[in-house]
Amino acid sequence: MKDGEELLSVDGLVKHFPIRKGLLQRQVGAVQAVDGLTFSVRQGETLSLVGESGCGKTTTGRLLTRLETPTAGKIVFEGRDISHLSEGRMRPMRRDVQMIFQDPYGSLNPRHTVGKIVGAPFKLQNVKTEHGVKKAVQELLELVGLSPEHYNRYPHEFSGGQRQRIGIARTLALRPKLIVADEPVSALDVSIQAQVVNLLEDLQDEFDLTYVMIAHDLSVVRHVSDRVAVMYLGKIVELADRVSLYERPMHPYTVALLSAVPVPDTKRKAKRERIRLQGDVPSPINPPPACRFHTRCWKAQEICKTQEPPLVELAPGHQTACHFPENVETPAAKVAD
Repeated sequence: MKDGEELLSVDGLVKHFPIRKGLLQRQVGAVQAVDGLTFSVRQGETLSLVGESGCGKTTTGRLLTRLETPTAGKIVFEGRDISHLSEGRMRPMRRDVQMIFQDPYGSLNPRHTVGKIVGAPFKLQNVKTEHGVKKAVQELLELVGLSPEHYNRYPHEFSGGQRQRIGIARTLALRPKLIVADEPVSALDVSIQAQVVNLLEDLQDEFDLTYVMIAHDLSVVRHVSDRVAVMYLGKIVELADRVSLYERPMHPYTVALLSAVPVPDTKRKAKRERIRLQGDVPSPINPPPACRFHTRCWKAQEICKTQEPPLVELAPGHQTACHFPENVETPAAKVAD
């Protein structure tokens, strides 16, 4: 597959977690974690999913790697629908789709050595290496900036940044085509974050990797992304390339998120208006009708409470789901009409 070709596509992806009560465990509701996502990821690019905690980013990542089974919708990887493949049929696909987890310590078995952890994919997938598993693992450790001598050490002997590098080495073992990185640097010190982000970029260039990056730190996202999808309560409210999104955000929620990003330039900081959203994020068990952001939006009008805005393209490659978007001449409501 060549760079720029569609590697992964998602259409109408839904994941509801049932809420059960009583002796008979009857379903009395559902957590609407992901509710109708549609997007695609091209070979060699980095698509970032951003938003507040609880917006469904991590659940989306787990769906893409099929650690969770979708309630509805389609996930197509390299032209093949993997939405509801059985565990047995998914096993060969897991060579091509891997995940980097948020907690660099919780994702590593404390009873296993680094050699056993990083070498596990070879054993699970029954992959033979040219010079043996130990040699392959040591090469992977060198690739991510660790020493081959770390082969026999245990996770508790490493710092947070080193543990994340071990997790990255394990992810790279089978040379996957798509990596879903769930907040890979959020648990690390700021000085270490840059090192890990640069490592991920170098590995992407070297192995032609495709990333779906899940993050809440918009400054990190700006550094690594080709395109950015902004999520709110299980839905994508804005999807655009990095430059367009940061320079001309259209959805009020995106504008509010970007206004909270620290600016080192004091003159620019003085000119910029800080937007503070009122109230908390509504419960995904009972989200607001129509536009889910209308309960916190300063531009909300009656139509926002009765009609859900579709995700439409208001500029080349820039999609927004809002009746009254920012930085655009024609309101989305008129475009939809």
